[in-house]
Amino acid sequence: MSDATKDAGGLPAERLHKYLASTGAGSRRECEEYVRQGRVSVNGKQVTKMGVKVVPGKDVVLFDGERVQSQRKVYYLLNKPTGYICTNSDELGRPRAMDLVPDQRQRIYTVGRLDAESEGVILLTNDGTIANIICHPRYRVEKLYEIVVRGKMTRLHGSQLEAGVWLAEGKASPARVQRAKYDPRRDESRLEMTLFEGRNREIRRVFAKVGLKVRKLIRTRIGPLKLGSLPPGQVEVLGPADLRFVQEAERLYEMNKEMWDAELPSPERRRGPRPRGPAHPKAGGRSDDRRADSRGGRPSTGGGRGPTTGGQTGDDPTPPERRGRRYYP
Repeated sequence: MSDATKDAGGLPAERLHKYLASTGAGSRRECEEYVRQGRVSVNGKQVTKMGVKVVPGKDVVLFDGERVQSQRKVYYLLNKPTGYICTNSDELGRPRAMDLVPDQRQRIYTVGRLDAESEGVILLTNDGTIANIICHPRYRVEKLYEIVVRGKMTRLHGSQLEAGVWLAEGKASPARVQRAKYDPRRDESRLEMTLFEGRNREIRRVFAKVGLKVRKLIRTRIGPLKLGSLPPGQVEVLGPADLRFVQEAERLYEMNKEMWDAELPSPERRRGPRPRGPAHPKAGGRSDDRRADSRGGRPSTGGGRGPTTGGQTGDDPTPPERRGRRYYP
């Protein structure tokens, strides 16, 4: 998990955003954004572009005007209660998940996020490399959720969720839905959902897209790290043995990189459906070959496999071994 090289003097150098992550400033992706925002300087010079390398202990790196240094890596597993937010700072003064970690001496942050209304297992650390592997969907570290939604969960709902629905920023990665049970007395369905990624309020938004409202959301597992009997608000300290699955996830990704990357939603598909407008007057009442499918799917380009169930394109990113499988009544 190292991309370190050596500078002209033979000292080990590493990419700036990776070094920042090692100091506890944030995850690698967060540190990339800090660099682009101009919040980082190296030896007195502001850096706004990626690719800069630094030598730890030799180069002076400032983040928001304060010098940063590598820290001892720490890992905490927290059962986050409702009402706590997963952020390092909040102008409204709301309670933060990291406030539940006692005796903090390192600058830590949450790996992934759970919104204030959600609860369950979350990892807090100052290790940006670990955070990147756990959060990025390419490494396929599973996150398991127990969810209660209002109304009845149908096969159509499950098909749409498993294919991946469109959000404002692009198409959500496919999910795995299982053990859905409907309680007619409460008019609610209980189910489990497995995801590889976790965008901001993603689960609530994808359920809203298929017409279901989430009433309760608990994350019960990150990889092999289970919530178990850990009480709400309590923290468990993790050691190297607890995090071996991260190195295994990276190894498996390197072995299957080409296939796994092809199964992720591509940048082309993440742009979302084109809005339908009035037909061009020269097109004879229709927009050339981009005709809307009669079932309400995206416009067809005249080729390919055509729309699938739920209005998604035939370019189905669901792994082949999961297509056609159903985990609900």
